[in-house]
Amino acid sequence: MKIHEYQAKELFKAYNVPVPDGNVAFSVDEAKKTAANLGNFPVVVKAQIHAGGRGKGGGVKLAASMEEVETLAREILGMTLVTHQTGPEGRLVKKLLIEAGQKIKKELYLSLLVDRTTASIVIMASQDGGMDIEEVAAKTPERIIKVYVDPLMGIQGYQLRQVGFALELPSSAMKPFSALLSNLYRFFIANDCSMVEINPLILTLDDKVLALDAKVDFDSNALYRHKDLMALRDLDEEDPLEIEASKYNLNYINLDGNVGNIVNGAGLAMATMDIIKNAGATPANFMDVGGGATSEQVENAFRIILADDKVKAVLINIFGGILRCDIFAQGVVDAAKKTNINIPVVVRMEGTNVEKGKKILSNAGLNLTTAVDLFDAAQKIAAAVN
Repeated sequence: MKIHEYQAKELFKAYNVPVPDGNVAFSVDEAKKTAANLGNFPVVVKAQIHAGGRGKGGGVKLAASMEEVETLAREILGMTLVTHQTGPEGRLVKKLLIEAGQKIKKELYLSLLVDRTTASIVIMASQDGGMDIEEVAAKTPERIIKVYVDPLMGIQGYQLRQVGFALELPSSAMKPFSALLSNLYRFFIANDCSMVEINPLILTLDDKVLALDAKVDFDSNALYRHKDLMALRDLDEEDPLEIEASKYNLNYINLDGNVGNIVNGAGLAMATMDIIKNAGATPANFMDVGGGATSEQVENAFRIILADDKVKAVLINIFGGILRCDIFAQGVVDAAKKTNINIPVVVRMEGTNVEKGKKILSNAGLNLTTAVDLFDAAQKIAAAVN
């Protein structure tokens, strides 16, 4: 689950991770009031959406007076902000962060991520902050340092110093930076984060370190332990179909293709999308109904996929184990009775009660195409959309 920058910074404060003074504003009047409370200019007017690249898209601007605060707030609030992360459709800006301007000596990059390969927390840092870190990684990977922390041991003093020295911080900033990184790690672990990124982390003229930006992603599977964090969820920033799928415990991700998929099992879903791509079509979604799905969940999965206008055909790929083929087939029949299915549907089923499942589908009188295996299913679905 992603949250906004202003929300992340409020959480940072509770863990003594220093951030600039500022507040969220939902209107022009609130933006002016916050700017007045800050007392000094310039102030920064920042669009709040769940995407990076806001500055390049015109969503982050400096105001040197109250008049400029009002002008920029009117300009950014309500705009559709397009960045490299939003896609061409962009995101509607409904809130702003009004923040005190800073005198910057140096811009740095700092992030913490879960590294599953090494079963550790990896700290990534670079002296090239404020830039696209992907570009730095591609062109000058030696500029990015990585320090791996064993979560059972926790972050150690030598690791804090290792990052600080690699960033070539002045001696006067080493102690504040070590405290910031230690507290940031503590925040990461305590809240089951999957990613925390500060870009840029700045060194001010008086050698203070501040998180000028804040991007946080929580592990959704751990949110049951953090009811307080659930209140930070902004449904306006999420795909409506993904929101609907979450109501029924369906693992759904909307993509940009034209073949809808219903699969039970994440690995099987990934393999299904790959083979669709290899056959010359493109997947419109990732949909894992899970190994223990009920007939009702299958019905809802079908309904959600058919609500996507991009979907021109549906591929059903089920391996009957915990989810028996007959249970799944009944869910498809129930969905077909309640939904106007006017696009091709290809079904491939194997496993427990597969013959019962096929009989249920054949007796339902539905316009379905059966496949003997996954390769055959992919070829038939590609032919249907092409």
